[in-house]
Amino acid sequence: MSEDISFAISARSKLSATGLVAIGALATLYELRIDPRGVWPSLLLNGFYVTSLAVSAVFFLATQRATEARWSASLRRIPEALMLMLPVVALLTLALFVGRHTIFPWAHTGAFDRSPTFAGKIQYLQMRWLIARTVTALVLWTAFALLMRRASLDQDNRPEMSLILHRRITRYAILFIPVFAVTFTLMSFDWIISLEPEWFSTMFAVYVFAGTFVQGIAAITLATVLLRQSMSQGSGMFEDQLHDLGKMLFAFCTFWAYIWTCQYLLIWYGNIPEEITHYIPRTNGPWLYLFALNLIVNWVIPFVVLLSESRKRSPKILVAMSILLLLGHWLDLYLLIMPTFRNTPSLGLPEIVIAAGYFALLFLLFVNALARAPMVPLNDPILNYEALALDHEMIHRPFGAKL
Repeated sequence: MSEDISFAISARSKLSATGLVAIGALATLYELRIDPRGVWPSLLLNGFYVTSLAVSAVFFLATQRATEARWSASLRRIPEALMLMLPVVALLTLALFVGRHTIFPWAHTGAFDRSPTFAGKIQYLQMRWLIARTVTALVLWTAFALLMRRASLDQDNRPEMSLILHRRITRYAILFIPVFAVTFTLMSFDWIISLEPEWFSTMFAVYVFAGTFVQGIAAITLATVLLRQSMSQGSGMFEDQLHDLGKMLFAFCTFWAYIWTCQYLLIWYGNIPEEITHYIPRTNGPWLYLFALNLIVNWVIPFVVLLSESRKRSPKILVAMSILLLLGHWLDLYLLIMPTFRNTPSLGLPEIVIAAGYFALLFLLFVNALARAPMVPLNDPILNYEALALDHEMIHRPFGAKL
């Protein structure tokens, strides 16, 4: 498993993606000039989407190392490439503070005087503390991503240290998980639930995490299948790995649906005024159709399609379900954010162009990071062990036996 397989894309693809990024940036600047109140919610939506995707890759890698999973060892470069987007997307997140008075209804002077339900949140919802929490979370996420990446690349170049570096990555992973749990909870409350400061849900952070993790698994699955189709079988991406990724998609989209159902039904049944304020606009008028579509896209369709084992192994179906879930999580965030700013759902050309620019930026950052290291990790103890086990099996296989 020490074969050095590199990755590259065509100059035409890079040029097209760069053009989309440029068009998206120009559209953003134009909209900020003519309609800042309309564009800042879109920037918040897409900024949170790309940031959650990058950090979900760190969490995916951390869970694999903390559980000593062997099946995903040869896929490590894909979540690594995704998590290397963090320094750039962190800057995009911090840039949202420029529009803080448009984004956050509590950021204006005297906002806490409007309702007594704000009383317990006055100290928490202070802009200086929000900035401090956001910077801390982004710095910690980026630091863990870079530390894991550096140890991974050192393992490629220092075979004599492979086992030590392998254990070092595991230690980073174990430390990252509780840090992620705390910081992602704070980010979810700060950037989404505080848009409706009178509302509160103790399940909200778990709900956002569930969607984020499904989003990360979908991105990794999509990249795995597409890379497997464009590169040789020597890349280490086999059918069993696709099956495992399909099982993860199936399991965690169901976990998302479970949390979605628990949060909605408990609030609907309790019918407490300060709890139902979030769901009233989302389950009435034109928002109701998107509310129902959200459940269909993020659970009903993936659940029915991936129920069969053979479909979990099908590259075409995995690509389709991954794209569906990536778009589904965008829709989920759209429903969490946009009803606060708009009475009816709308998706005009500026929103589409800006979203396309964000997706193109993700693509460029991902492929550039993927090209900076061998596609299959070198000197990984797990891969070396499996290679030796395979060689031993081939040597001792009876003559004429089927492979």
